[in-house]
Amino acid sequence: MVKVFAPAKINLTLHVTGLRDDGYHLLDSLVAFVDVGDQIIAEPAPDISLSVTGPFAQGVPTDEQNLAFKAAIISGYPMALTLDKRLPPSSGIGGGSADAAATLRAAMRLGGPQMTTEHALLLGADVPVCLGSKPTRLQGIGDMLTPVQLPALHMVLVNPKVEISTPKVFARLERKDNHAMPETLPQWPDSLAFTDWLGSQRNDLQEPAAKIAPEIAAVLVSLALSPDVLLARMSGSGATCFAIYPDRLTAEIAAAQLAQANPWWWIKTASTLPN
Repeated sequence: MVKVFAPAKINLTLHVTGLRDDGYHLLDSLVAFVDVGDQIIAEPAPDISLSVTGPFAQGVPTDEQNLAFKAAIISGYPMALTLDKRLPPSSGIGGGSADAAATLRAAMRLGGPQMTTEHALLLGADVPVCLGSKPTRLQGIGDMLTPVQLPALHMVLVNPKVEISTPKVFARLERKDNHAMPETLPQWPDSLAFTDWLGSQRNDLQEPAAKIAPEIAAVLVSLALSPDVLLARMSGSGATCFAIYPDRLTAEIAAAQLAQANPWWWIKTASTLPN
């Protein structure tokens, strides 16, 4: 039996730079992973099976509709899987993609065949970057991955418990050919320098997502007004937003205050995983 952590994926930036003829959007995104996530427990079995536990288990499919189940099929290694579901569904922090990537890693750790970016891409555009779970510049349709050195970041994640459809958000995006990040990214000496630079970048999906789910705007305002916040932004296609703080303690204080004022929101303190 193996246990594999499936860390949440945070899109620190998300620039939509084009639209291919086949309907895939071209992206330029800076991605980090944090110490909050789901967990996959796997053991060899005659056939693939999946059970789901955890605070967000309700309504999660346990068949081929689930990316973790699909990942087990692609791995070619039959396993009995348990998914401890701790990330909100359809929340813009790669929960399903992280689960699929963790399943591929579990299969390899149990002795299954080596899984590559090509295998991961069969499961979705976010799965290849989740397979590595390291700070990465993601370009193209998720197939162009470049490692990036990031300073340690401490943040608060907030989801207003609103599920949002990624295709609907992209459909509401007025312009599909936005500017990419600089071709060569700067070297950041510390988190303050990085956050200053990050403020000059964007998430192009934030505005259309907030039009679909106004709760996103409310979350962003609450984060922006929290003490000592350095930056607040939405991750992915929403609805989870993040705010960066100077240190972990400041983030924990902000999270406690936000939770007291908004007890119905999902709120977690998080720090980025090492490079």
